[in-house]
Amino acid sequence: MPADVALLKEVPLFAALDDEERALLATQLEEVRVDAGQKVFSRGDPGGAIYIISSGEVQLSVEDTTGHLIVFETARRGDFFGELSLLDGDPRSADARAIQDTCALKVDRGDLEQLFRRHPSSAMDVLTAIGRRLREADQLLRTRPTLSPNQTVEERLTTIQRLADGLSAFSGTFTFLFLHAVWFAVWMAINLGWVRTVHPFDPFPFGLLTMVVSLEAIFLSCFVLISQSRQAAKDRIRSDVEYDANIRAGMEVTHLHTKVDHLYEQTMARLAALERGAQDGRRLGSPGPPV
Repeated sequence: MPADVALLKEVPLFAALDDEERALLATQLEEVRVDAGQKVFSRGDPGGAIYIISSGEVQLSVEDTTGHLIVFETARRGDFFGELSLLDGDPRSADARAIQDTCALKVDRGDLEQLFRRHPSSAMDVLTAIGRRLREADQLLRTRPTLSPNQTVEERLTTIQRLADGLSAFSGTFTFLFLHAVWFAVWMAINLGWVRTVHPFDPFPFGLLTMVVSLEAIFLSCFVLISQSRQAAKDRIRSDVEYDANIRAGMEVTHLHTKVDHLYEQTMARLAALERGAQDGRRLGSPGPPV
């Protein structure tokens, strides 16, 4: 369906066109409608066009290596997106998802080339948008907090692993020791006949108690081993994080050393120049040989 000429007039990118040029461009553009929650395009899709929003909102985002969503920009009426893939020919570098019912104009490479030929200043608008998004992406990557090793491990926990951690932590407390001491004392008191109101059910040498305690020790040891394996994985992640931090710190130190060496060379060159100037001045001002 062709785009509306009045709609093109409201888009800042086409504001410099006259009515005849907008009418010609409207016959070439395609109007695209996307429901809220649907994607206009996904990361990795071929980039054959840019989109100019006439109504609605589109969120431009990308998922990092940990699965977290990084939102670059929310494009609204009059904004355009998808220009990077159209210019360099590479696949889409981000996801574009409509967060409202959206109507957009689809501009392909031929339409864009025609627009640039007639109005070269419109190319600066596209370059300005690319530069702004690159700066925003750089700022997000600089300021985005990184997860600690403990948070990274906690996100991967299963129900069994959480249960193992809880049991391992509880088995190492005085409460666990006190409960077992009370349990053993009551069990032996009942089965030795010290409690007249309860009939003994596990007489000496307490075979049932021995079996129950053995089973408890087996299951508890398994849970402790699971928890220890998780702790070992956490230690490995912590080591990797510390290694990356050391690498970055070493690079920063090397960069600082390079700067200091450069400043040292400049300072020494200036001192040498001053010294040569002083020597030349003394030679010019010194008295000549006696006649």
